[in-house]
Amino acid sequence: MTVLEFNYQVTTFQDKLSAFARTLTKDEEDAQDLFQETVLKAMKYRDKFVSPTNLKAWLYTIMKNTFINEYRRRKLVTMVHDDTPGEYILNSKPSVLQSQVSILETEEIQNKIDQLEDEYRIPFMMHVDGFKYKEISEELNLPIGTVKSRIYVARQLLMEQLKVYRS
Repeated sequence: MTVLEFNYQVTTFQDKLSAFARTLTKDEEDAQDLFQETVLKAMKYRDKFVSPTNLKAWLYTIMKNTFINEYRRRKLVTMVHDDTPGEYILNSKPSVLQSQVSILETEEIQNKIDQLEDEYRIPFMMHVDGFKYKEISEELNLPIGTVKSRIYVARQLLMEQLKVYRS
């Protein structure tokens, strides 16, 4: 597919992509930014597109992944509200101290998970890793009810041991 053909194909999906961007962002300006970013990435990585593949699906995937990455990036930014008469909102990255505290908390949580008995820890970690109950059940050769029960017990044990992190 030539560059001109590719560009034309991308522009035929402009309305649908813009609507999808508005659905994701719930804001017109953010939707326009997301749409532009998606088209820019599509043009930049045009050589990665394999011609018999569904272009519309490829573009939607780029948009969805761009949205998710931006959402994750924004979660890392701390909002600070300034109470001076101008009432400014400042964005800043987490401080080194906040990062170190976060690392220590993560290590402590992982420590508590590692201390669980295998019968609870293994199904719990499989669930955390994205396995469905049925997949865990088949992998561990356990009834699905037992898997759900063990994951529930693991959560309860961890919540009890990690009370300090509950808000």
